[in-house]
Amino acid sequence: MGLAILLGVFALGVVIGMPVAFAMGIAAASAFWYEGFPTLITFQRATAGVSVFSLLAIPFFIFAGEIMLHGGIAKRLVRLASAMVGHLKGGLAMVNIFSSMLFGGISGSAVADISALGSLLVPVMKERGYRPDFAVNVTVTSSIAGIVIPPSHNMIIFAVAAGGGLSVSKLFLAGVLPGVLMCVSLAIAAYILSVKHNYPSEPFPGWKVVGETALDAIPGFFTAVIIVGGTLSGIFTVTESGAFGAIYALLLTAFFYRSLTVENFFIAVKGAVRTTAMVMILIAFASSFAYLLALYQVPEKLSNLLVAISENPIMILLMINLILLILGMIMDMAALILICTPIFLPIVKDLGMDPAQFGIMLLINLGIGLCTPPVGTCLFVGCAVGRIKIEEAMKSIFPFYIAIFGALMLVTYVPQVSLWLPSVLLN
Repeated sequence: MGLAILLGVFALGVVIGMPVAFAMGIAAASAFWYEGFPTLITFQRATAGVSVFSLLAIPFFIFAGEIMLHGGIAKRLVRLASAMVGHLKGGLAMVNIFSSMLFGGISGSAVADISALGSLLVPVMKERGYRPDFAVNVTVTSSIAGIVIPPSHNMIIFAVAAGGGLSVSKLFLAGVLPGVLMCVSLAIAAYILSVKHNYPSEPFPGWKVVGETALDAIPGFFTAVIIVGGTLSGIFTVTESGAFGAIYALLLTAFFYRSLTVENFFIAVKGAVRTTAMVMILIAFASSFAYLLALYQVPEKLSNLLVAISENPIMILLMINLILLILGMIMDMAALILICTPIFLPIVKDLGMDPAQFGIMLLINLGIGLCTPPVGTCLFVGCAVGRIKIEEAMKSIFPFYIAIFGALMLVTYVPQVSLWLPSVLLN
């Protein structure tokens, strides 16, 4: 009965439009009350959930991303991508995808990716003859590269939800190849559609321009080098790397590029504070919620249910993927990471899957959810930037879904896609 109260109150809160964090908090308090525990435990567990040193990396990651978003780094990366791949068929679509790979790998945020790159590229693509829905769909689906390619604050959340025993360095490296694979898959889909609709290509500017744009963009790349490299080398903890990365991004945009204005600085600070507050309150109340899921032995019960349906590991992993895809369509990513990790991680461990591999599988699934209604944040933002209706975008987005799903299947069933790079660089 306690589990029914927990899930029922939570579902009711989500249905009536309550913020997910508060829905989880009220559901946890209701379940604790039913079990005869003081409801104060809800807040004790919530406080314990955010009293983790590595979580301090999250505000630094978010702030660094905001500074780069408003400090002009995104425009330099777009110019670099345009010089490198703009001459291909459907060149601006390729520029869009590879700009997302470059910028997303630095900012770690899908929404920041759409805000920065979508506002730059979608209007230009429409002017050059690309269909508005195609331009939006390329932008939306490629934006989730920032979730998988490090550094990503969602990886920190997963590492904490996994119990603290997972190396963040390993998780960072595990996301590199899957992120690149996903972008290449999207580029292939975009190329095929560009040939079908005879979309234009841009003239090749010459290797001199490629070199100049690369030199202009390289200082921005060092933000990711500081964060990821500092963590991998052991020179910094992930929190310290995030702090140094944020300081570097601030100094770079303010004094080297001189493209960060005082107004944009305060916009970046406001955005970072708002996003950090949302993430932290989700982590806090999700900790109380996850504690009750463990108390009610939900992972064990779900594991038994899946085994009862099929004992084939391939089918079990497929069912887990489908569950995550469905949940990703209706709930916030951070909340799902915190709820689903303690439920599914023990199951996949029993199947022999490495936690880092599962983490990337989880992030890709939930990233797809950001591109799908009814709660697809990236889809909503992309449609707003492109000024089209969601229904219009959904008519032509399925080739891009197929491309990402193909990458997801490779990550799920071919461990070396995510584990080869950590095995080479961490041993």
